[in-house]
Amino acid sequence: MTVRVLYVCSEVFPLLKTGGLADVSAGLPPALAAQGADVRLLLPAFPSVVAGVVPEGASLLVPPRDTLGLPPGLGPRSGTVHGPTPWLQQGRIEATGQPVLLLHAPGLYDRPGNPYHDASGKPWADSAEQFAWLGWAAALMGTGLDSTWLPDVVHGHDWHTGLAFAYLDRLAAAGRRRPATVFTVHNLAYQGVFDAGVRERLGLPDPLFRVQGLEFHGHISFMKAGLHFADAITTVSPTYAREITGPEQGCGLDGVLRERRHRLRGILNGVDDAVWDPANDALVRPGYSADDLTGKSAAKARLQKHMGLKPRAEALLFCVVSRLTEQKGLHLLPGVVDELVRRGGQLAVLGAGDTQIEHALQHAAQRHPGDVAVHIGYDEALAHSLIAGSDVILVPSRFEPCGLTQLYGLRYGTLPLVRAVGGLVDTVTDSSLEHLDDGSASGFVFHDLTEADLLSALRRAFALRRREADWRAVQRHAMTLRFDWARAATDYLQVYAQARSDATGTASA
Repeated sequence: MTVRVLYVCSEVFPLLKTGGLADVSAGLPPALAAQGADVRLLLPAFPSVVAGVVPEGASLLVPPRDTLGLPPGLGPRSGTVHGPTPWLQQGRIEATGQPVLLLHAPGLYDRPGNPYHDASGKPWADSAEQFAWLGWAAALMGTGLDSTWLPDVVHGHDWHTGLAFAYLDRLAAAGRRRPATVFTVHNLAYQGVFDAGVRERLGLPDPLFRVQGLEFHGHISFMKAGLHFADAITTVSPTYAREITGPEQGCGLDGVLRERRHRLRGILNGVDDAVWDPANDALVRPGYSADDLTGKSAAKARLQKHMGLKPRAEALLFCVVSRLTEQKGLHLLPGVVDELVRRGGQLAVLGAGDTQIEHALQHAAQRHPGDVAVHIGYDEALAHSLIAGSDVILVPSRFEPCGLTQLYGLRYGTLPLVRAVGGLVDTVTDSSLEHLDDGSASGFVFHDLTEADLLSALRRAFALRRREADWRAVQRHAMTLRFDWARAATDYLQVYAQARSDATGTASA
């Protein structure tokens, strides 16, 4: 029997991307559909999303809480939007054909710039209302807003969707239809915490605002709502699923996660071969494979020219494609750049974030013209060029739920140098002697978040590069590894089946 999945998220590539969530939202739904699921995305109607969707079918009104027949005091107040009642527009993503529902809410989404932050980098003042309405629309869809398409599973992603599960809990308590629910944590550090004063506007009655609910140190946590009320919780790697049940990476929610450990599962993200395939990448010409790396050498030469690096084929070229933040461990990088260059290496950086890290890397580029290049910002085409043309990709994260850039690096024969956390340690095997011997080596792994340990891993990369046969063997093995969405989709379908069983038991209890 086909499982109907309402997939709720805040962004999807290629329409809107601020991070890895968009890549997951682009890759997982079609993989689920390929295995027989009927998946519809529910997205906020941000301008770039609207521009990439072809409308189809009728619209659906999303009634606010003061509509007759809903539990009193539950759901966002009509006054939290600046115009007509919010509505859902049915359509398909023009580039992929993926069915979607776009949530239009006057005054909340149709604005320029970043979907989460204003021009000063601060969260939008009405962020709570933006994503309360997304959760409310998901909850109403789950309980039968569209009688022609009733989802079996509501699958929400990250804190932006957390209130959906709290609203569904109260609607089910009032006798409404109860779908199964799955909540995926992509990064526990971003929790959607708001002042308790928004309770009344968002329709969060007393049964929800408690420790065994979404109360978090006197505030409201959208993330905690998802963790507490969903039938199943997933996160994006097995190691991260274990890490977040402890205080170091639990971000204050480890107690909730320990209580619900039996509902928690780590499922590795995948790589979309339609986007990330060195043999057929439209942004990398000529393409290349593990059996013929000629195109990779050409990509390196083009990258060096484009970034203003010296045209040295023999230089070990390291790259960074990342947010430039301490979470990504990139505060360590300025301290090892001089030694990297002294050993004959080059560094190309693409990213933006912490101004101190940005300035330190720019100063390094000034000290080492032709050997260090920094591009502040993000450019999808340049990201492909860096990953294709470099020899090593640096991902020295403090914590990393899954990580995607190291997976892209593996696919493109750009050996990942990573810290042993989260999805990084789940996907990269260090080039130690025993792993070189058994053929499992695929990159470089270090453990301590220190410049000394990072530098030790860099030295191992230089040492391996001097051993041409071993380097090529590791590179070829890395390129044969597959972290595909078909495998992830199979795992998610198992989670859906268990969640449906649990929801049926809850409903009949």
